[in-house]
Amino acid sequence: MNDIRRVAVVGAGQMGSGIAEVFARAGLDTVVCERDATALRAGRARIDRSLHRSAERGRIDERQRTDAWAHLLFADDLEALADRQLVVEAVVEDEGVKTEVLSGLDKVLGDDEAVLATNTSAIPVTRLGITTTRATHVLGLHFFNPAPVMPLVELVESLHTRPEVSRRVEAFATGVLGKHVIRSPDRAGFVVNALLVPYLLSAIRMAEAGHAEPEDIDAGRVHGCAHPMGPLRLADLIGLDTVEAIARSMYEEYKEPLYAPPPLLSRMVEAGLLGRKTGRGFHSHREG
Repeated sequence: MNDIRRVAVVGAGQMGSGIAEVFARAGLDTVVCERDATALRAGRARIDRSLHRSAERGRIDERQRTDAWAHLLFADDLEALADRQLVVEAVVEDEGVKTEVLSGLDKVLGDDEAVLATNTSAIPVTRLGITTTRATHVLGLHFFNPAPVMPLVELVESLHTRPEVSRRVEAFATGVLGKHVIRSPDRAGFVVNALLVPYLLSAIRMAEAGHAEPEDIDAGRVHGCAHPMGPLRLADLIGLDTVEAIARSMYEEYKEPLYAPPPLLSRMVEAGLLGRKTGRGFHSHREG
């Protein structure tokens, strides 16, 4: 049995809440940490709604729902994570914010063997790990949205990560969480986003050029290629700010024009039209 039982997630947004739910449903002692009180309450409510939906749809029973909730604690200070064996950073896709969180965790974790994992979508893990004193125990553990449903996790070793640390975390992700793990080299975008993001940006450029309406672009992929969701609706789901951040990180790394964020994407992010989480992106997502 894997020895990792005390875990935490820093960040109570869409991804952080989902990862915390995955941990709690696996029976792990889970702490969700978020310094902003409003965001912490929103994350708590998000997990509660998700667990109720899963029970209503028969994915879990009522006993499993209440048991998962019993494994969750919520905190607003990193000091509450001092005894954790694994902490996943799931804050905004911004290198400065992530390094601040990882540096703070590095100072409070009491166990020298505790693992710091980043859920970054594109930022090279080596660059994040060297901001701590435990770069050998820092790696990428990239979940996909919605984390309780999507089976995939990308595991990314930095140039400093010890092989035994990544083997330990891989065994945890597969054996305890029941996820399918793929390994990626430490390159911006890793495996999935290196394929996905140029596709999304191409669809955005098509809409920007007036080649077709967003509804028709998405319908073409759904009904013509049997995709479950069109690229612009998927970009809305991911969050246009996140798509732009991933694209910028990949363009910075590779300097390839296909990774550069289109002007339309940047304008929409500046305007606060971020997709599903704000109610409007390339499509309207307002209830009712």
